[in-house]
Formats: sequence, structure tokens, C-alpha cells
Amino acid sequence: MVIAIIGGGASGMAAALAAAENPNNQVVLLERQARLGRKLQATGNGRCNLSNLHAAQGGYHGDQPEFWEYAISMFPPEKTLEWFRKLGLFTVAEESGRVYPYSDQANSVVDVLRFALEKPNIRVLLGAEVEKVKKTEGGFRLEYGEAALDCRRLIIACGGLAGTKLGGTMSGYQLLRSLGHRCSRLRPALVQLKSSWGGVVGLKGVRANCRAEILLDGATVRASRGELQFTEYGLSGPVIFEISRDVCRQKGNWCCRLDFLPDVGEEDLLRELLRRRATPLPASELLTGILHNRLGRVLTQAAGISIQTPISALPEEALRGAVEAVKQFEVPLTEPLGMDSAQVTAGGILTEEFEDKTMESKLVPGLFACGEVLDVDGDCGGYNLQWAWSSGRLAGLSAGKEMP
Repeated sequence: MVIAIIGGGASGMAAALAAAENPNNQVVLLERQARLGRKLQATGNGRCNLSNLHAAQGGYHGDQPEFWEYAISMFPPEKTLEWFRKLGLFTVAEESGRVYPYSDQANSVVDVLRFALEKPNIRVLLGAEVEKVKKTEGGFRLEYGEAALDCRRLIIACGGLAGTKLGGTMSGYQLLRSLGHRCSRLRPALVQLKSSWGGVVGLKGVRANCRAEILLDGATVRASRGELQFTEYGLSGPVIFEISRDVCRQKGNWCCRLDFLPDVGEEDLLRELLRRRATPLPASELLTGILHNRLGRVLTQAAGISIQTPISALPEEALRGAVEAVKQFEVPLTEPLGMDSAQVTAGGILTEEFEDKTMESKLVPGLFACGEVLDVDGDCGGYNLQWAWSSGRLAGLSAGKEMP
């Protein structure tokens, strides 16, 4: 039986390997780019955060938030890491649960998958962009360039629109729509946020571990802790990716409230600042040793304190203002960056039109989908790649079963 898979990313490669476990299947993997796994090589800043040990416990979103459960329960992080170990990949897990290749190089992940695909019953076609899919009496006909391919079963694993510079594409959505499926609104997730606050320019490159809350009209929408990075346009870093999914989806007063010392109480910090009044230093050094120097000066000024004023001359009220700036600093938000910058796409093909236990279409027998093209997106930290491996393997095994 011929099984075609459109998309040579994480879910597509996982699907191909799973389908090929049945030696009677002939698997054809079509990738429109010149090499496999291009987006995969860029994940985790080139380190490839390939899973998270906590992924089976949740952290996924979509119109049907529970759709992910079966696929990941059948191929959870532990089994995924065993699978990679058999492919020859050594991995290491951080205390947070994030899993990386031991080499710290995304190429290692792509290479072991590429080598594993070198099987007699797998054919990889690179530079093959599928433009049309037609349902036929015997299955499907794929048209790409001047060529065509007939297959009995088809898996669409084209990925999402995010990261367009690295290969993000609309093709998967378009192909599935042409076969009768519907798509929810696409938007960037795990993405940097823009701010109208001019101070971000002076803090460009500054990093800080903090607690961050997204607020809409004063009410908390999401919150997380982790590393923040200031950029020339706003806020970035893992803690921002974690909470960026729903920012600015509706009109209102959006802001990010930052606590730069989440493990230090306000009164404890105030006592430390009061103690510093015994020094002859100017207020520009008020938060030296506590925060990044540039950040400390910006927060001091945000509290209404002139940085030339001697610390010894600051009244307790002024120091309380500095404490508030450190613990409750608000940065106005205007919008997320676009799909070019996003790590994953929120929204996608409606999962209610697919069987969660097989990844097969409820509308078109023999058609399967997996990975980011579906309306499932995960939290920052390896969740999205775990979904790719789990859903891809489930789709491949399901499509690869013998015909009755």
C-alpha cells in the first residue's frame, strides 16, 4: 500500500517512520524545501528543545483542548526519548523538564531522523511542493510540479504558518480546505510582544528573571515566571513566549506587569533600601547588586527619583516608590510580532473533524493530519515538538495499518 506524507518536518518524519514499520507499505515523504527539518533545526535557538517531561500532564490549547490527550498518552515523553535513543540520539533533561540533545545541537536531531528514513520502503522527495490533492476511487492523486503521485492513504503534515522565513506555509490549510475541512483563525503564539513604552530602547539586550502577568483592563489574563529580555520594540524571552498566546486578541488596555524580584517580599526589599541610606552613593546606584545596572537606573527614575540625588537624602516614601517599581512595573502592550517571528501557530484545521484516536479525517476516509496544521498549540518548552512526534506517530501507525 502506498502512503504519501506531505511535509518533511517533525510530525511528517515521525509519521513516515511509523508508517514504514509495516514492511508491506511503500511510504513517500514529499517536502517542498531543499532539505528536511529546516524549522526543526532552528528551534530552541538552534539547540532543539525536543520535548518536555511534563507534556503528558497538559499545556495544550485549541478549540478542543482535550484532543491532544490520546496521542500523547500513547507516545508520551518517556517513550519518545526511548524512540530517539534507539535512533541514536543522546538527550539531557533540565530541571524544568525541557529536553535537549546532549550535543546541544539541533542538527543532531535532524540527522538521526534523516538517517532513520533511509529504509527500502521509504522514498523522500525534496523540492516537491504539492499544489493539488484530488480524491480518487482508489485513494488520492497528488500533483507537484510536472509530476503526480497516486496513493491509497494520505497524511498532511505541512506544519503551520509560524516562522514563514524558515518554511512556515499556508499549504497544509489550503490542501485540507480543498478536501472539505474548515480552519479556525490563525494567529501567532510563542511570540515577542511590542510596546509603546519608549524605555525599552534603552534596555535593549537586558535580561532579567521575573514574574510576568498579562493584564487586560487591569485583570490578569495569564502569568508565568522565567527569563525576560528587553528588545528595541518591546519584550521577549521564554517568560513572554509562555504568556503571549492571547495578547491583544480584543480591544482594551493591555499591559505586562513585571515583578523583577518574585522571591523577595516588598517589606524585605524596603528594609534593604533603607539600609542603603547609610552610603554616600547617588540614587543611580540604589539598586546596584540587586538588578542589572541599566534596569536598576530605569526603575529608579520610573519611581520619580532623580538619579543624582544622594541615597542618604531619599525619604522612605521615595524608597517605597522604588520598591513598587521593582515589584509591579507595568509595560503597555500594543500587539504581538507577526507570524515571521512566532514559534508556533495558534488556530488551525478544526480537530472536531478528525478522530483523536487515529488522526483520520471524519469527512474523507484515508486522509490523516498531524502536527501544527491542526488546531493544537502547546506552551513554551518542548510541548509543541512533543505534539508533533506523538500526533505524527499516531497518524503514521493508523495510516499504515493493513486494509480490511
